[in-house]
Amino acid sequence: MALPEIDPRPDLHDEAENWSVDQLRAVQLERLQDTVRRAYEGVPHYRRQLEERGVHPDDIRSLDDIRLLPFTTKADLRDNYPFGMFAVPREQCVRVHASSGTTGRPTVVGYTQKDIDTWAGLVARSLRAAGVRPGNMVQVSYGYGLFTGGLGAHYGAERLGCTVVPMSGGQTEKQIQLIQDFQPDAIMVTPSYFLSMVDHVKEKGLDPAETSLRIGVFGAEPWTEAMRAEIEQTCQMHATDIFGLSEMMGPGVAQECVETKDGLTLWEDHFYPEILDPLTDEPVADGEEGELVLTAMTREAMPVLRYRTRDLTRLLPGTARPSMRRLAKITGRSDDLMIVRGVNVFPTQIEEIVLAVPGLTPHFQCVLTRPGRLDQLTVNVEAAPGTDPSTFDGLARHVSHEIKSRIGTSAQVVILAEGGVERSVGKARRIVDKRDH
Repeated sequence: MALPEIDPRPDLHDEAENWSVDQLRAVQLERLQDTVRRAYEGVPHYRRQLEERGVHPDDIRSLDDIRLLPFTTKADLRDNYPFGMFAVPREQCVRVHASSGTTGRPTVVGYTQKDIDTWAGLVARSLRAAGVRPGNMVQVSYGYGLFTGGLGAHYGAERLGCTVVPMSGGQTEKQIQLIQDFQPDAIMVTPSYFLSMVDHVKEKGLDPAETSLRIGVFGAEPWTEAMRAEIEQTCQMHATDIFGLSEMMGPGVAQECVETKDGLTLWEDHFYPEILDPLTDEPVADGEEGELVLTAMTREAMPVLRYRTRDLTRLLPGTARPSMRRLAKITGRSDDLMIVRGVNVFPTQIEEIVLAVPGLTPHFQCVLTRPGRLDQLTVNVEAAPGTDPSTFDGLARHVSHEIKSRIGTSAQVVILAEGGVERSVGKARRIVDKRDH
């Protein structure tokens, strides 16, 4: 059975998608210069970093001069918690979002009304590229709240002129019921959760291919071509990838175009990309794999210079939007971040929780599995010598509760006797990934 036809109208969402490379580079330079100046004048952290390097905003005369600028890391955002990276007074921000950082402190991002408008426009552009059209109904099944996914998708779908069903995450039975009753054209959700929904549909004796859904816009976690094939064949719908990160904006930094499905088109008029060798910090040749570093060039409340995403990928020539380059599928990370059901989890967060519980040692290991559709995180923790084994179950429940309440994801916790966690020579092996990729 063929996939549903997509409205063939050639109109794009906005004129920037049709710019020539020369037009794009000219706008990038202008926006980069403006961003550096605003960061220098409004953010003490950046002013200090630039002055230490002997760099002034007037020194940015070409796009190559971006290499003069300092990197930004999650640690920088954490050290300036909560509002120290804002370039405008907090009172001028109409919204703040936050995501988990490497410790208990979240990564906070702020938005002026102009930022919200820009974000909505970029998500609308992304949805248009995915095949969604004005008047379509879109069920948003990303989580709402401090996580940027739900509200970012919501405002973008409204900007495009869609009817939005703000379902949020979870409540699988209700998700399926609304799909049956409301007949949405598209859904925005993590791919692993969507496949779990598909399993529930099958358990009801229903055919997933007979729903109204024609387009899925999947993000917030890595997924494979095999997963795309299963979704498209089982559900008879187009499956496209969306990419974003809260430090840049949220969803809508890049989007896969439905007509090509050959990687994420990066919206380069707003985000300037570099691919660097994560060991030397030097640029790699075009098409070679390295760490993705992004500069947000149109953020008003919070300009971000050379943010180290830690994602490993490649930059490829543009196709559906020829002037804008594509990101290849992200193959891994240059740090220890785990993404569990769309939630960022660092081993250091687990360590912080474990160390605060009497009766446990610092020896722990995070084991990632995928017993069904969804990822499962199991944390094996070694008990301190002399700890009564009858207390192991209670300790496990306590650590599991702390992980859920402080990090935002569920984890199975297993308390092991002394020597139960493997020892490594050198750096501890904190993550064991047993998922079939």
